[in-house]
Amino acid sequence: MIDDLGEVVPLREPASRVVSLVPSLTEAVEVSAPGRLAGATDYCTHPVDLDVPRVGGSKYPNVDEVLELEPDLVLANSEENRPEDVERLRANGIPVWVMEASATVPAALGSIRRLLTQAYDLAEPDWLVEAEEVWRETRPERFRAVVPVWRKPWIVLGRDTFGGDVLRRVGIGNVYADDEERYPRPKLEALQRRFADGDANLLVLPDEPYEFTADDGPETFPGTKYVLVSGRHLTWYGPSLVEAHAHLTRLVL
Repeated sequence: MIDDLGEVVPLREPASRVVSLVPSLTEAVEVSAPGRLAGATDYCTHPVDLDVPRVGGSKYPNVDEVLELEPDLVLANSEENRPEDVERLRANGIPVWVMEASATVPAALGSIRRLLTQAYDLAEPDWLVEAEEVWRETRPERFRAVVPVWRKPWIVLGRDTFGGDVLRRVGIGNVYADDEERYPRPKLEALQRRFADGDANLLVLPDEPYEFTADDGPETFPGTKYVLVSGRHLTWYGPSLVEAHAHLTRLVL
């Protein structure tokens, strides 16, 4: 088996004892293959009743605790997890499947399909088939949005991001989609000017990784139309994509 980055994943049999370092993959594999997770990160909040040992955060997991769990597979992501942690796990004989940070919904679903059918030897789950169907269409653009994911400093979605493609498919364009960076760091004055000049007419504020609220974000853009969205619906690739389409579509109605 080969992961998304072209690395060999030396599994001799279907994965049965897995540690996931990626919250969205945690939900995807637990829903699709219940009971095979041996550990997850502190940020793996779904399924809400998941009861497994926690091994720290995605960026800085406790690798020693992962090794103590003796998994037959560890799930990682090229954007969320550090290469040095992946290499240490592999050096200790642990197979690691690294999922690429997908730039589109179809790419993410295709990657998850490979993981579930190859590493887990599963049939294609119903939620994945449904997600592919509901996300197949791209709606006409009705809004042009700025999508911050952090403040102090301000960081926004730029080019080739999964969240940007999710919004594009429900009719919300990203004004930074053509930026050189995937996560630009514009000055606040530049963000405000996007709205003043008419380049943007919607502010999309997720609750992760920075937890934007009605009291923390909108006050900086007076008079601007804004929406608060679940970060899980915007950036997670898994079963949540099915419900995410309906939730995000309501934003443009």
